[in-house]
Amino acid sequence: MSNIKVIIMDVDGTLTNSKKVITPKTKDALIRAQKSGAILILASGRPTSGLMDFAKELKMDENHGLLVSFNGAKVVDCETNKVLFNETMTIEQGQAVLEHMKKFDVKPMIDKGNYMYVNDVFNNEIHYNDTVLNIIQYESRGGKFKLCEKDDLAAFADYPLNKILTAGDPEYLQNHYDEMMEPFKDTLSCMFTADFYFEFTAKGIDKAKALDTVLIPMGYKKEEMIAFGDGHNDASMVKYAGIGVAMANAVDDLKAIANEVTLSNEDDGIAYTLSEYITHIDI
Repeated sequence: MSNIKVIIMDVDGTLTNSKKVITPKTKDALIRAQKSGAILILASGRPTSGLMDFAKELKMDENHGLLVSFNGAKVVDCETNKVLFNETMTIEQGQAVLEHMKKFDVKPMIDKGNYMYVNDVFNNEIHYNDTVLNIIQYESRGGKFKLCEKDDLAAFADYPLNKILTAGDPEYLQNHYDEMMEPFKDTLSCMFTADFYFEFTAKGIDKAKALDTVLIPMGYKKEEMIAFGDGHNDASMVKYAGIGVAMANAVDDLKAIANEVTLSNEDDGIAYTLSEYITHIDI
């Protein structure tokens, strides 16, 4: 039996395949891992509501699994629904970002309760991989949100936000993200979470900070943790965990800092690696 007690996973591109589903082998491996005494943590840029179905599918709600959402701005115990960590931008910071975004050809999205708020539900298309993607539908369905339009998101956002998400054509974001983040680079965390997503959270927020804040007081040690990821926003947790694993489909920067590179999200990379560390898992 290995000493792995905490299994941390990004969701999109890591836990799920291109169809946004958990493959049977990976699901079986993760349920077996919990039976062997490990806890599971989903750590994603997604809102908490966009993680719940995956958590239930993996029986995390029966085994005190944790949900790290909004790129590390919030942590919830999905068995008790207790919020263990929550850090937002100030109202003034959120409004300033949303005001600044009016200068750019991006689609800002914010959430409150069961709703995701946007400027125009019909201005929803970005160009990605030679296809046209309805990004507002993609994000609202992924987060289990209903949609609501607000002409002026900056004026509407009179409450603290965990995250401001902006979507745009990848080439446009690459050409403009420096200008987008310039007023906030010293006061907020500003980062790509996909090549068509650029987002803003409170200063210092990342997945590793959330994990460290919650797990160390619970008695877990870094060397008991394994973390899987594929994107730039997974770098902090892959470096943080005792064993940091990049998926075969991960960005090169993540592969460069990972301890290991496993198979892709299409090929049960998580299950493959766990079978090498936990004796009760066979694939």
